[in-house]
Amino acid sequence: MQSNSATPAPAVPATARRARSRLRWAIIAMSAGGLTIAYLDRSSLSVASTYMQEELGFDQTMKGILLSSFFWSYAIFQLPSGWLLDRFGPRVVYPIAVVWWSLWTAATALARGFGSLIVCRLGLGIGEAPVQPANIKVVATWFPRRERALASSLFDTGQQIGVALSVPIVTALIAAFGWRTAFVVIGAIGLVWAAGWLKIYRSPQEHPKISQAELDYIEGGDAAVPDTGPPMRWRELLRYPTVWGLVFGYICRSATGAFFLTWYPSYLVEDRGFTILELGVFGSIPALLGVGATIAGGAFSDWLVRRGVPISRARKIPIITGMLLASTIALTTFVDGNVAVMVLLSVSNCAHSFAGAAILSLPAEVAPSPSVVGSVAGFQNFGSQIGNIISPILIGFFLTLSGNSYTGPMLFAGAMAILGTLIYGFLVRIRPLNETVPAESRG
Repeated sequence: MQSNSATPAPAVPATARRARSRLRWAIIAMSAGGLTIAYLDRSSLSVASTYMQEELGFDQTMKGILLSSFFWSYAIFQLPSGWLLDRFGPRVVYPIAVVWWSLWTAATALARGFGSLIVCRLGLGIGEAPVQPANIKVVATWFPRRERALASSLFDTGQQIGVALSVPIVTALIAAFGWRTAFVVIGAIGLVWAAGWLKIYRSPQEHPKISQAELDYIEGGDAAVPDTGPPMRWRELLRYPTVWGLVFGYICRSATGAFFLTWYPSYLVEDRGFTILELGVFGSIPALLGVGATIAGGAFSDWLVRRGVPISRARKIPIITGMLLASTIALTTFVDGNVAVMVLLSVSNCAHSFAGAAILSLPAEVAPSPSVVGSVAGFQNFGSQIGNIISPILIGFFLTLSGNSYTGPMLFAGAMAILGTLIYGFLVRIRPLNETVPAESRG
């Protein structure tokens, strides 16, 4: 009886509860805000392009190249971005990037033709390159393993929120002031965020407002640790099949998701006959539903970890389920009604989003030391941008060759989702790259 009344067990959950309610969630909310602004900026052209074509004189093929051009520089600068983040950290690199891309967004208002638009999109891509590696590094620094997928899902909601907001905000600004003013207003938002990040963000060990209980919780057990340990060169990382799996898996996922970032507004207006008002009201539905799906995927993956499911399975289950269901985008070619089309697009986007948090947690899971998390994330996100580059260009060519039929683009997006499912299922091994494990534990 005495031993039961004196048990220390309640003290541990009390400390954990105090820790879980504190600063790291504010940090991840700021990360989500940065990603929201990034996707609002990059998606604004997708919404505005239909209304810019006549004035600036570009056809569907040129439009596909234009929508892809952002990802050219975005992809190339993934790799140096990861290195810079490992070297200087998110506190320095992130706000510089946001200021840079915000200026290029605003500069789009000065465009006088196809060439100047390409230049603005390339400048935007350079600036946005560090955003995902920075957020992944923030999660690896501020969260223990059992919370990483949920934390990743929370910052990744910025992707869906940014896309969802771009439709009503940009259409409203265009209707009221014209497309040039829309880009200036959107560009100004990032400057405010950058000032806030500089004021708030520090590493856990350096932050003046962190409690000791939270710091102990972050650093304890399976937590992230400071960036110490021997560096690993890129050529060493590329010796591992898992790194290539992260690259090619993300190529496939992004080739599917790029439709929603690029041609989706045009599809609703040009193929499904949506008016600008209908686009503003209904066009954001898949992205808004995707916010909940993103959080659900991360929470589910972390729930599996807490239930004792091996980390490889806990991450792969939502990835494979989500990628497979994302292929339902191909079914839009077999239905006629707009309601059915919106349902299928929503299912596909939600499934795509459900897989996202677990995928974003993979660099922290497989990196051999925290000092190379940014570099592994850079490789992974480089693959993402290859998919984003290929997809809008191919869609533009499909439309030109087929007389504006979206059958080819939708079948292509569905096929890439299925291929990505196979890559994550069979090529990616979720464990530190330099670690060997018993066969029964392998993913």
